[in-house]
Amino acid sequence: MTNRDKIQPLLDQLHQTHHTVDPKKKRFRRCKSAPLGEFAPVEMNEIKNDQSLPRSKSLLDKLHPSIKKVIIYLVIYLGIGTICFYLVRNKIKGKKIDGILDSVYFCVVTMTTVGYGDIVPDSATTKLLACVFVFSGMALVGMILSKGADYLVEKQETLLIKALHMRHKVGPSEILEEIETNKVRYKCFMVAGFLIVLVVAGTVFLARVERLDTLDAFYCVCSTITTLGYGDKSFSTKAGRVFAIFWILSSTICLGQFFLYVAEFNTEKRQKELVKCVLSRRTTNVDLEEADLDDDGVVGAAEFVIYKLKEMGKINQHDIAAVLKEFESLDVDQSGTLSTADLILAQSSWTGR
Repeated sequence: MTNRDKIQPLLDQLHQTHHTVDPKKKRFRRCKSAPLGEFAPVEMNEIKNDQSLPRSKSLLDKLHPSIKKVIIYLVIYLGIGTICFYLVRNKIKGKKIDGILDSVYFCVVTMTTVGYGDIVPDSATTKLLACVFVFSGMALVGMILSKGADYLVEKQETLLIKALHMRHKVGPSEILEEIETNKVRYKCFMVAGFLIVLVVAGTVFLARVERLDTLDAFYCVCSTITTLGYGDKSFSTKAGRVFAIFWILSSTICLGQFFLYVAEFNTEKRQKELVKCVLSRRTTNVDLEEADLDDDGVVGAAEFVIYKLKEMGKINQHDIAAVLKEFESLDVDQSGTLSTADLILAQSSWTGR
């Protein structure tokens, strides 16, 4: 049986449904069982029902699972790293200030690959230990970028949209629609704003506390957040290294997240241009032949939508074949439609295996 034969029952059902729908109503409606609410941003639920959140839970319980996981892994990494490097502190050379503080500072400088060179391993043991922690630290930074940082930025998108529409009454549905429409753009704005704040804060701190002139302070900030770490300028005071532990971690991750969003924005822009080109192009007889999946000489709404989605690059023939295969596995009575009885029979056949 070919793919055209397999899809025929689906198309017949769609055509039959289309002819029975009131023409005054929209031809395509959102499925009433579509799990859109499960994928809506967490902040939408907070906007709608902020007062219903339990107040008795601890701060850790209120955190998103992604944030909680990142914090746990980060604490474990810094805890183990601090203990290890503190135990071998005599085999590390450089400008030392405090044993525990230097160990935490060295962990952060290592995991972010800044590597100033103001504190360096001085034995085979410490060098091997540093190699282990630099790779594990980079993996942890990658997880922070993919989970924690992205979630934190999304949490701030709602505040940004509400600030931009301060003079207008914006409801949860309007905010959700605005986020979905310009999601990546707002992410770029938010991260760029955070990055500017971190650059200014680092420059001011280095100038005031580390006694660097403004140019050297800005130079040190740039070499740090880009993880160049030339080493000629770094944090050399106790207060400076306490600040560096938090500032280096947040600024390097923020810059990495910014470049990720810029790349994502460019990709999304090209995708939108492709969609615009597909929708604006005139449909020809060749397009109708390609879209006619069942070879009946007529292109229905379902066939036309599938063809246009393939042109936009949103689906391909492999995706369609996979969906048809799942449909066939559920269509136990081979009627070309799905019912509750089909699902029960399919589930019973799965449990019987």
